[in-house]
Amino acid sequence: MGEEGKPHRVRMTPGARRVLEAAERLFYERGIHAVGVDLIAAEAGVTKKTLYDRFGSKEQIVVEYLAGRDERWRELLAGRLDAAGEGAAARIAAVFEASRAWAAEYGSKGCSMINARAEISDPAHPAYSVITGQKRWMLDLFTGLARETGTADGDRLARVLMLLHEGALVAYGMGVLPDPFAVALDHVRETLGKGAAPGPDAPLR
Repeated sequence: MGEEGKPHRVRMTPGARRVLEAAERLFYERGIHAVGVDLIAAEAGVTKKTLYDRFGSKEQIVVEYLAGRDERWRELLAGRLDAAGEGAAARIAAVFEASRAWAAEYGSKGCSMINARAEISDPAHPAYSVITGQKRWMLDLFTGLARETGTADGDRLARVLMLLHEGALVAYGMGVLPDPFAVALDHVRETLGKGAAPGPDAPLR
């Protein structure tokens, strides 16, 4: 771990970027344990020596894969929250709308953090803190937004929002509902007294 509990990260050279791009696609499509460094190196068009020179281990590639997706998610979410304005209810809805947009473009197999947690249960694994840290960050985000609503129990509301959000992510990845984010938004807006959520074809704000 780096300073302030942050995971160690590597400097991205062109060769490292090719490795990471290949690993991201393979890890997400096939699973982390199912993908070896030989396949990653072959897909990236580099030698195993180059791979290990840049990352040191497969575990570090997993860290970069998950941390990179988290960074891109937070960037997308920040833009959605900025566009939503100052109203707490609109900002809460914007989180679900952002996840809906992210899943449509990047998440056909569900949440990469949830998927990775199913394979990585050892707290000593360097990617474990990336996975759990991302979910704690989301809970902190919902807690802050819930408290902005002025409700008497913002922490309880935050937990409800978190469960709705994570449930929608899992349902989307499993394909058990046509639009789980619309269902979650319906419950969010009902809880916040803001009416029904838009249908699955409604434009995102």
